[in-house]
Amino acid sequence: MKKLKFIDLFAGIGGFRLAFEQAGYECIYSCEINEACQKVYFENFGEIPENDITKIDVNKLPSFDVLTAGFPCQPFSISGKRQGFQDTRGTLFYHICEIIEAKQPNVIVLENVKHLIHHEHGKTLDTILYSLEDLGYLVDYKLLNAKDFGIPQNRERIIIIGSKHKKFNFNLIQKNIDTPILKDFLDKTGNFEYLQYCEYTMIENPKQQDSGLIFVGYRNKNIWKKGIRPNTEHLSRVHHQPNRIYSVEGVHPTIPSQETSGRFFIYLPEENAVRKLTIKECYRLMGFPDDFKIHPNLSQAYQQIGNSVCIPKILEIAIQIKLQME
Repeated sequence: MKKLKFIDLFAGIGGFRLAFEQAGYECIYSCEINEACQKVYFENFGEIPENDITKIDVNKLPSFDVLTAGFPCQPFSISGKRQGFQDTRGTLFYHICEIIEAKQPNVIVLENVKHLIHHEHGKTLDTILYSLEDLGYLVDYKLLNAKDFGIPQNRERIIIIGSKHKKFNFNLIQKNIDTPILKDFLDKTGNFEYLQYCEYTMIENPKQQDSGLIFVGYRNKNIWKKGIRPNTEHLSRVHHQPNRIYSVEGVHPTIPSQETSGRFFIYLPEENAVRKLTIKECYRLMGFPDDFKIHPNLSQAYQQIGNSVCIPKILEIAIQIKLQME
């Protein structure tokens, strides 16, 4: 069987490429406008992606079998007229549609945040689905969680797949029976950043949530000095995700792109201690190999991994596309 070719749009640091190449595909084109991401992409794949999807001459693109894109969800002007991808004019998704119309790949794979399902009361997602259908594709979508693919992170993302000849069957995707736990993905030794006992508060009788998270404590952060009741000075911070502490006996919450300081703290019961996840561990919690070259600026590195994809999940999708296309 010939090696299937794909293009990597909104490529970021190359999560889609890493997964699809592991599945035996060949990447023949990439596009990413962020210079910091371009640098990491070049370090790992030896090429600098095209930097602006709005300036692509679609007629000069090589032919390919699969289009992949972790596209940004810009606000759509929802007309309600179901005019295909014309309804998306003025958004970056429109340029994806232009490429699809010109090149007619067999399969389209799109990834976005869970909130896309509810954005504009579902109208945005409907417009995306209608656009792909009007371009001649059988389309389906599903929320998939990283923790179902061997990664101890509660990370739900919507996957949209369009196919020319046969609707992709999400039910055939192979998921892990057992949910992995965080401690199995951590380094045993290293230059760890521990919190002092006075810097955090543990909660009594923590329970494992249905998501697999075990919230066990929070960092002490005073934000008001006056007008507060005794012993409540830290409570306002408890519900802020970067200030929560989770047990390594469960899974980790979603690593966000907005957190550029890496404030991810975990409780190690064997040591009775709280420490920060290392940047290498964050990449491991997305399925990136330990030899992946990350950006030298830590703020950029944290932002980039929060914007990327779960490699084992995308790998399983790539494998299933190949099997179902056969």
